[in-house]
Amino acid sequence: MFKNLVKERLMAAAEEIFALFERTIASYEEDLCHTREENERLREAVCKTQIPVQVEDFQQLVGRPDGVTPLPQERSSPLTQEVTQLPHIKEEEEELCLRGPKLLLTGVSMETENHEAKLPESSRLLHSPTAMKKNFCRAAHDAVMEPLEDDDILHEDFSSESQESSDDFGPDIKDPCSSEEEEEEKEEKNGNIDSQDVWRSRNREILWSPSHEVALPFLPPPIWNSGPTNYAVSRIRSPETAFGLFFPEDIMQHLLQMTNLQGQRSVTAWQDINMVELRAYLGLLILSGIFKSRHESTKSMWDGETGRSVFAATMSKKRFVSINRAVSFDDELSRPTRHIRDNLAPIRDVWTKWNTLLPRMFNPSRDVCVDEQFIPFRGHCSFKLLIPPKPAKYGLKIWTLCDVETSYAWNMQVHTGTPASAAAGEVDQGMRVVLELSDGLEGHTITTNNFFTSFPLAAELQKKKMALVGTIRTNKQELPPQLVKIGGRKVLSSKFAFTEKRTLVSYVAKKGKNVLLMSTKHREPKVQDTGKKEPQMILDYNLCKGAVNRLNQACAPFTCRRRTHRWPITLFYHMVDVSCYNAYVLFTAVRPEWNRGKSFKRRLFLEEIGKSLTTPAILQRSRLPKALAAANLVEQTRMQQEEEQRPRRGSLGKRKQCSMCTRRKRVVLQCNICGKATCKNHLKMLCDSCQ
Repeated sequence: MFKNLVKERLMAAAEEIFALFERTIASYEEDLCHTREENERLREAVCKTQIPVQVEDFQQLVGRPDGVTPLPQERSSPLTQEVTQLPHIKEEEEELCLRGPKLLLTGVSMETENHEAKLPESSRLLHSPTAMKKNFCRAAHDAVMEPLEDDDILHEDFSSESQESSDDFGPDIKDPCSSEEEEEEKEEKNGNIDSQDVWRSRNREILWSPSHEVALPFLPPPIWNSGPTNYAVSRIRSPETAFGLFFPEDIMQHLLQMTNLQGQRSVTAWQDINMVELRAYLGLLILSGIFKSRHESTKSMWDGETGRSVFAATMSKKRFVSINRAVSFDDELSRPTRHIRDNLAPIRDVWTKWNTLLPRMFNPSRDVCVDEQFIPFRGHCSFKLLIPPKPAKYGLKIWTLCDVETSYAWNMQVHTGTPASAAAGEVDQGMRVVLELSDGLEGHTITTNNFFTSFPLAAELQKKKMALVGTIRTNKQELPPQLVKIGGRKVLSSKFAFTEKRTLVSYVAKKGKNVLLMSTKHREPKVQDTGKKEPQMILDYNLCKGAVNRLNQACAPFTCRRRTHRWPITLFYHMVDVSCYNAYVLFTAVRPEWNRGKSFKRRLFLEEIGKSLTTPAILQRSRLPKALAAANLVEQTRMQQEEEQRPRRGSLGKRKQCSMCTRRKRVVLQCNICGKATCKNHLKMLCDSCQ
């Protein structure tokens, strides 16, 4: 099949080359016709001035091989006298000889004869286009320089000269096709000739074809077991356990140790916190997001009338403020030495441990998306960015790779500014970010925007058996000019370009707007038949590009982020938000029947996490809070806990032999105290006070 394709392309190219030279030959024939007409006009002008010449003088003249014989001094002929008297005729003859190379002398007058220039037959042309054009130019030149046949001597002289001119056109005559031949040979050598079947990129390194026949089929490797990993499935029992996968014991112990250390140094009358209080602190942050209290003051949240009773029931306002002030993620005294080589040193340990857990719990599906998240922050930070188009102009940027189907945050990376190794600015930052975030994936399709998309990135991802789909900027040198320029194109029109493993599309969305996409996945020029007539590449891109945006939209309504001037705390709040959403994705995948049909499942999920984290702190309070509602909540929580621990008459679920009966008797009841199977004859009814 490939040989046939190459043969068809070569035949088409040969036909186009022969058509081009047929037009060239026609143009040279027209030039020859104009030359003959001009020579005829000059011949008529010269014939009007006839010069008598004696025969013997003429014979003596032509007897010399050089064609010039000086006349003897003792002999004066009328020709000599007439030539001496009319010097202007000689000058005119020289000028005419220069202008018309076919003007020759005869015995009586200067006459010319029209001779047809015999062009070489097509069968004698060489296979090379340059050689064909060169042979034709030389043949045309020889035909112009061919002398008349009436004068044998002059014919011999000029034939020898024409033979020499056929090789190098003489020392004084310049080849009329030499400059064109040199340029064409140079273009053929450098490969600078574009045709309708091949488009060359701006950097002259990539050949693009408007036909998809040159593209090879795309065969991605299979993706197995997308969704929660076996490690996550075996440990998820409730919303609390799903959230605990992202804040395991080692991270919580590190937070507890660093917070107590910082509290002893900076907080007056500090009392060390325990694990129950630290978990309760996280639970209160999650509940504050449910209650939309991100902009509410701490005093208002703990108020007995306007606040929520759960905050005061869990811990006092003073205790919450002191923990919030002392929470830390590293040793502040050893930070300066680490901060020199790492801008993320204050939270690097916690961030690294937490980020490594994200891919451990979930296997993404075929399509993933890489984009940026912008976390609002106005405090002091060396890598804080100003982006005016964003809703919050100042903030921290985080590169994120998300699963398209669920928007699960699979890998994240904080943008900490220009690396120290790149003094003049980092080159190919988007390529580095995508390769680092996708490390560990294989066979997936990555969707990016024009900041990340590049031809080197596509080549690197193909080495890892991954595909790339994304918009691309028009200033890329690998693009052909035929796709960049949209002048004269209709609105909603599409133009494709193909190589073996890459596809480009230019879509005119509206007047003056060119949408360029590159894909290593699509290999056919599919276009929507109705509507906006969008290419299939754009439709697939639109389906996948919003994964990170959907993650932001899911976290925003229930975010626990509060106002702070410490950027590590801002990142920690974002970690809690992302962990809650990822835990929700895992839990609903493991328990799809949980609260099925309800539209506010995520709110219920967060409420269960918050209550499970704060309940142990409520139960261990030694004194009741002053607020009546908070005190009632503490009492109610304690009663519920006692009720759950109280033994009740239960059912075995399957029949067993009664432990008290001697004869065979299968029962389903059991004693709530010992758990033994017991029939009705051996059971006693007691009230709650008697128990």
